[in-house]
Amino acid sequence: PSELADASKTNVTDSNMPQHPWPYLRTFFEVIEMKNESFIFKCLLCLPRPCTISSYKNSPSNLRKHVERKHGSHMQRYTALTAPRKRKMESEEAPSTSRQLKLRETKLVTQKNVDHAVLNFVTQSLQPFSVVDQTSFQAFLHELQPNASLMSRTTLRRKMDEAVLEMKKNLKKKAMSGIDFIATTTDCWSSRRRGFIGVTGHWVDPNSLERCSVALASRQLKGSHTFDVLACTLNDIHSEFGIQNKVVQTTTDNGSNFLKAFRIYGQQDENNNSASGEAEDDEINDEMCGDDEDVDVDGVEVDFVEVTAVLDEDDGLQFQLPKHHRCACHLLNLVSTVDAAKACSNEAYKKLSRSAFAKCHALWNKCGRSAAAAAEIIEDTCKIQVIRPNATRWNSLFLAIERILQIIKDQGEGAIRTVCTSFKLPMLSPVEIAFLEEYARTMSPVAKALNILQAEINVQMGWLLYCKPLVGALQEGLQQRFGNMLVEPEFIAAAILVPKFKTSWTSDENIVKLGLDYIKDYLEEETLNQPPADGSSGSEEEDFFASMKPTHGQEGIKQLDGYLACKADDKDILKSFPSVCKLSLKLNTALPASAACERLFSTAGLIFSPRRARMDSHNFENQLLLKLNKRYCHFS
Repeated sequence: PSELADASKTNVTDSNMPQHPWPYLRTFFEVIEMKNESFIFKCLLCLPRPCTISSYKNSPSNLRKHVERKHGSHMQRYTALTAPRKRKMESEEAPSTSRQLKLRETKLVTQKNVDHAVLNFVTQSLQPFSVVDQTSFQAFLHELQPNASLMSRTTLRRKMDEAVLEMKKNLKKKAMSGIDFIATTTDCWSSRRRGFIGVTGHWVDPNSLERCSVALASRQLKGSHTFDVLACTLNDIHSEFGIQNKVVQTTTDNGSNFLKAFRIYGQQDENNNSASGEAEDDEINDEMCGDDEDVDVDGVEVDFVEVTAVLDEDDGLQFQLPKHHRCACHLLNLVSTVDAAKACSNEAYKKLSRSAFAKCHALWNKCGRSAAAAAEIIEDTCKIQVIRPNATRWNSLFLAIERILQIIKDQGEGAIRTVCTSFKLPMLSPVEIAFLEEYARTMSPVAKALNILQAEINVQMGWLLYCKPLVGALQEGLQQRFGNMLVEPEFIAAAILVPKFKTSWTSDENIVKLGLDYIKDYLEEETLNQPPADGSSGSEEEDFFASMKPTHGQEGIKQLDGYLACKADDKDILKSFPSVCKLSLKLNTALPASAACERLFSTAGLIFSPRRARMDSHNFENQLLLKLNKRYCHFS
């Protein structure tokens, strides 16, 4: 009975014995117990002398040190057992362990995984390349992976170059290869005494009808940003991605250099940007007329010029830019500032507006000069902070005024009065507050239109004309800035081919007719350009009777009628009308505003910080593109 009892105790002890975390080391060490986060092992090589070693659950480094220090002759066998291939074989031969043991096992991290993680960390968190040279970062990596090596700064740049090439390859072959219509936006940006041109690409996926956006370039411009430099650089970027024949439209701001670049190198059938300033017209006349003093009126003197020299001369017209569209947001900013300022011709309006805005600006300036003290006073009194406007964005002025009115509405006029008293500023009078409220109501449609048009995902070119009925008091400014667009058949057709709008956005039958005629002409022209289904023209009699049969053009018109009659306003209904859908993709691929390019520069500003002002422009562009095009990056 006593022997049975002893055997029973032994079985209980064995059942409570913890599983060996490293089965391939059973010939060296036996597990005794587990304390906290560590295992206690008995060294089998030290027998009969008892020797115990403690080792953390995730690392057998203490065991290795013991063998190396006490049993050097067994070190070669220990190394062979811990080799990855041998370890895998031992693990497969060992019996399946508990779930707790699987949680303790660590994933094998290769050097390739480490390099991938470091490259991803540097690009996505916008770290300087020198981070790999920092002692603290090296110690951090060594603590996580003692056997891994950290790449040098030179290797990091090389791998980034390789990643950018792979990203561009994926963009060209996988993302944009099957796309027929692509739009781009471009803008210029200066920082740290260097100038850059940014370009973004946009298209609508023909299957999901979802908009896709990518950053194409942020390239340094050498010298002055003249129209020919901008045109050449933009054409080079389009050619680099093989989209020069796919770009349906490029959206820019109203800078004179961009306008001239597209006027000279762009397509000549555009109507939306033909209205230029008088200075531009004078410039054109000067260029066309040349110097009048050199012209012989009588025609007596004749200069003979060698034809070969003229033909060999590089006139810069060997490429053509796509159609141009002026940024609608920039135009609305001009409407809200330049055109709205014309209201100051009324003396009563001028006096009241200047008084109200002067007091608002005094409050905003005070908040900017003494930020900490002002923030505490405003937070305690108004419960929310005031917004300081940005000089380059009109809608920031609107939001700042709207915030003051919100404080007055929620906390009462007493809150603003308390703040003004604390800052020793004049208080807004009831008449001035009423003026600001009326100003906000009048300008609210313009601000909402700006927010809509600045979007990059849920916005299409057809949304542009939907802003027409929004503004009453600023109709003259809108007519001046958008007048040509409001009667442009292509833009009208784009609005009609947005299911949300169709023909409901205007009551002018003539405008609707312009758009529908454009759509019908396109559908008929597409039919004429399509080859016969059987590839042959047939006999003369067959051709005669074929004219009496319904054509693909008539089928396209039927699709248009069905689309207009459909009550659904979801974009997926376009899939039911293939011909209409194709035209909608072509017209609505372009963006009405260039805000996407400005967002590119916002990220660029985070990279091109004062401490990185000497950064090479090539490395700058690489890091920016990898950051913004993460979904197309596959680090190797």
